[in-house]
Amino acid sequence: MTAPDRPLAAAVIGLGSMGINHVRVYNEIEGVELVAVADIAAERLEAARRSGGPRVYEDYSRLLGEEPLDLLSVCVPTRLHLEVALAAIAKGVALLVEKPIAATLDDGREMMRAARQAGVPLMIGHVERFNPAVLEVKRRLQAGELGRVFQVFARRTGPFPRRVRDVGVVHDLAPHDIDIMRFLLESEVERVYAETEQRISTEHEDMLSGLLRFRNGVVGVLDVNWLTPIKVRQLSLLGEKGLLLVDYLREEVCFYPKAQTETAAQDALPATAPQPLRVEREEPLRLELESFVAAVRRGEEPPVSAEEGLAALEVASLLVESARTRRVVSIGETP
Repeated sequence: MTAPDRPLAAAVIGLGSMGINHVRVYNEIEGVELVAVADIAAERLEAARRSGGPRVYEDYSRLLGEEPLDLLSVCVPTRLHLEVALAAIAKGVALLVEKPIAATLDDGREMMRAARQAGVPLMIGHVERFNPAVLEVKRRLQAGELGRVFQVFARRTGPFPRRVRDVGVVHDLAPHDIDIMRFLLESEVERVYAETEQRISTEHEDMLSGLLRFRNGVVGVLDVNWLTPIKVRQLSLLGEKGLLLVDYLREEVCFYPKAQTETAAQDALPATAPQPLRVEREEPLRLELESFVAAVRRGEEPPVSAEEGLAALEVASLLVESARTRRVVSIGETP
């Protein structure tokens, strides 16, 4: 536990699209002082210098060697997650690693083991966990308002992001929805099947149509791609009592109740009017980083553990394997 009367010293390694937002939010959180940033791109460092804020480093190892830190965000490309995380763990710095946890399951496991052995807090940046719309759905599911859940359907589509080169759409986008499905259903994936389309934008897959079977019997459907001209981020949950529809971007939830009828012989039930649900909108990244900071301050385990990051990565890896081998793949099989 850190002293409550002093600011926590924070740093960000990697100033791409996510890293620069971590910088902004850390600067907004009370009780945190962003002391340093690192990136290999000269133009990004120059922009950081002009801001007159944190000290800038071209070499992240120099930053870790020279700055006494309480916490760190690792926002580098996925292939570098393990390298940077191990260096931070060796310095005893609590860290948040952007999702996916690592490029491979072996890398993720090594990172988790190192953090455990060193007693260093390690959080994985599954930011949709902190979307107020998702939290509202979680509350309603726990209250039994949807009854038994039959299916959860995720659509995460949009144009190709030029920032991504080292992984395909399955590892870049699908872990968001895999993690949210596990979080909402409180159940693990049992088996997967997938079809992908590859090598349109990069050498990796650009489109995923995936099926997940959960241990509690729920079926998960993933529609994920970098091919759709418009950006869509939606989740629907179909249950005994109706349908919950989530719009991640608008932070909105709508409930479509199951129609009730007294006429058993009626061929089709009438459509029901949607019921917008109240959601207190807040920036998910801010909520995520505030929870990370609070855990570090209190000496507690941060939310979204390495184990949970590994679980999402394993499912994503097996989806790629299923598409490659054209077969159903069970959890526990080696990709």
